[in-house]
Amino acid sequence: MIRIKTARQLAGIRESCRLLGSVLETLENSVTTGITTAGLDAIARQEIKALGGKPSFLGYQGFPGALCTSVNEEVIHGIPGDRVLQRGDVISIDCGVVYDGYYSDSAVTVPVGTVSPEVEKLLQITQEALERGIQAACRGNRVNDVSRAIYQVISEHGYGVVRPYCGHGVGLAIHEDPQIPNYVGRGPNPRLKSGMVIAVEPMVNLGGDDIEVLDDEWTVVTADNTVSAHFEHTLAILGDHTEVLTRRRSESLHSSAEVSA
Repeated sequence: MIRIKTARQLAGIRESCRLLGSVLETLENSVTTGITTAGLDAIARQEIKALGGKPSFLGYQGFPGALCTSVNEEVIHGIPGDRVLQRGDVISIDCGVVYDGYYSDSAVTVPVGTVSPEVEKLLQITQEALERGIQAACRGNRVNDVSRAIYQVISEHGYGVVRPYCGHGVGLAIHEDPQIPNYVGRGPNPRLKSGMVIAVEPMVNLGGDDIEVLDDEWTVVTADNTVSAHFEHTLAILGDHTEVLTRRRSESLHSSAEVSA
């Protein structure tokens, strides 16, 4: 069931998203050669607590971290630990905050120092795919319009599309309906309505589509060991525009926080 948020609920979700954007900015600035993924997780816990929130991922279905920290070939759900970031790595940081009962979700892939030109392009195209999806996520359009916009960007560049995992509704729970795939499938295709809150999140592989889950039963990796990228924003579908609730001040691409319907 798709949950249409009231004005009061939207205000609470908006505040949760604001806090999450601040946390992610701090984490982006903390990514450096020599830091561990557990070190980033500790920073996230401290920042979220200082802002009065709680990490929504921590303990969710047994997940042991406040962050998903996925490095290089790790697509999503990487568990924070003693892995040390090296120059040329990329790390996808996925974070959720619950504040006063309201949930937010956002992710960013950050280069560690200088990365190869092909990896830099992967990050740029994945972020562009997210922005195209955001532009298509307006009242009156359908989920497939968002999925198609994302997929067109990815396929034009020959990248792999992660299919088993996708975007979703969010706000009153960590995951809600509808699902927002990054390709056009045969699943439900509801119309986007004012009051819906969704998380749009392309996950894009430098190589093929195929993925595997490691023995820890969480970490998803590319089957061909190629680098993957992941960007995500939480959006509110409103009457005359779509508001990007988790937009960070540090973002340089499409800095506008709203998309007209």
